[in-house]
Amino acid sequence: MSDEPLSFSPDQFEGHVRLFPLPNLVMFPHVMQALHIFEPRYRSMFEEALDDDRLVALGSLAPGWEGNYDGRPPLRPHACLCRIASHQRTDEGTYNVLVLGVRRLRLVRELPPKKLFRIVESELLEDVVPRATDGALAGALQRELLDAFKRSMPQAPDAHEQLDQLLGSQITLGMLTDIVAYTLDLDMDTKLRLLAECDVAERTRVLLAAIAARGSAGIRRTFPPNFSPN
Repeated sequence: MSDEPLSFSPDQFEGHVRLFPLPNLVMFPHVMQALHIFEPRYRSMFEEALDDDRLVALGSLAPGWEGNYDGRPPLRPHACLCRIASHQRTDEGTYNVLVLGVRRLRLVRELPPKKLFRIVESELLEDVVPRATDGALAGALQRELLDAFKRSMPQAPDAHEQLDQLLGSQITLGMLTDIVAYTLDLDMDTKLRLLAECDVAERTRVLLAAIAARGSAGIRRTFPPNFSPN
């Protein structure tokens, strides 16, 4: 297993990104996702990334992709830029990789097909956080989101203490929204809306409304998920 530093600077991104489109997963910054890479085109993509900047983007396929999965079906307009945190090549030539979400992306246009995999011109999106004068607002939203998240997972009481410890590590409101959005079993459209929303306060409100609408339906992944403050 090969491990690499997880730090990321926007200066490392040149605007063109290798895209790994998925039909049923929305990736977020600050969390980690395990992937098994077996299709030849995506093995080629990850091999190039490993030899270069270790960056790939996890995107989402638009509805109707089923009839053209092996081609280049339409994409949703937002994706998550990820850094390959670790990888392992199997005896069959496939890869088990762990990626860390580092930034939101807006997909601008797909480049002409010159490789097995897709390359997309993209823009980094940065969080818009409440102003320093709105510190009370950010704190109130963070407490409200934490309480709502706790209520949504009564079957995992041990996670409450883990979440409190997580908040004690100076996690930001933006990071908290991404971790909660990734963890909860929300529908794809809601997750994509949360990925596209850069205004942290508005993202929190959307997430709170989604939690209230879903009630106590359990969490999609074991909490806490793999995550990083980078």
